[in-house]
Amino acid sequence: MKKLTILIIFSILFSCDKNEELIITNNSNIILSGTNSFIFDQYSNLGNKTVEVFYHIPPQSSINTPILFIVHGADRNALQARDVLINEANEKDFIIISPEFNVVHFTGGDAFNLANIYVDGDNPTPQTLNNKEDWTTSIIDPIFDLFRSSTGNTNLNYDLIGFSAGGQFAHRFLIFNQSEKCNRIIAISSGWYTTLDQNISFPYGVKDSPLDNNSLPNLLSKELTILIGENDNDSNASGLRRNSIVDLQGINRFTRANYFYNLAENKSLEIGCSFNWNFSTLQNVGHQLSPLAIYATEILY
Repeated sequence: MKKLTILIIFSILFSCDKNEELIITNNSNIILSGTNSFIFDQYSNLGNKTVEVFYHIPPQSSINTPILFIVHGADRNALQARDVLINEANEKDFIIISPEFNVVHFTGGDAFNLANIYVDGDNPTPQTLNNKEDWTTSIIDPIFDLFRSSTGNTNLNYDLIGFSAGGQFAHRFLIFNQSEKCNRIIAISSGWYTTLDQNISFPYGVKDSPLDNNSLPNLLSKELTILIGENDNDSNASGLRRNSIVDLQGINRFTRANYFYNLAENKSLEIGCSFNWNFSTLQNVGHQLSPLAIYATEILY
């Protein structure tokens, strides 16, 4: 197992540098505090890949302080994703963990948005299905475990939110990983979805996907919130995927969010199981990270 490499950030970003020096106690044990980042390389299935993990621990935090993961969008800017929530974390007392899936090690949508579930997520075959341990979403739990051991945090569960491409990451993490360590998920402003339509193949539905249909009741009982800005309705938005199959979900992010949620609710009625998903709209907001991420923390904390 590779040793944990600490990366101290010295550059001044935006108007100030919020990072504080980490304390290295020895090659395998570190103490995390303040606002900083570290390089995560302790997951064997990463190979030579690494993930820079930005974090913030409020000054008043304790071993019981809740932990929130935030997953960035297509800009791959985890530092910004962390920083928009620092004030909220200090006021509401939660820890921020923001992993960065950079374009070098997690190239394109296959490795990030589609979580490396298949070698080519748009053309999946049984032969190109990757092992679950190789999915990008499978890195979250090991980061959580390392963070707990490095801070003494006693929480057995964490919450997770993701914005835009990170919203895609978040809802696919729920559907296919169904981690018992993840408590609540908020998928924010996803461009499109892997729906629970069993007649449409991955990535737009779950037909012939790794989802075990027997796990649907457990999946639908999880706490997932679909969050969308009411003005996120531009059918020509930059980076918005459009084709004949995905457009069945709608032609903009707002209608697609409703479609995804409503189909899941109907599925719960069809199989007669509990449904703990929620849908939330933020008024007067479009495709904007800061107000939506802050609102997500109001839902959670």
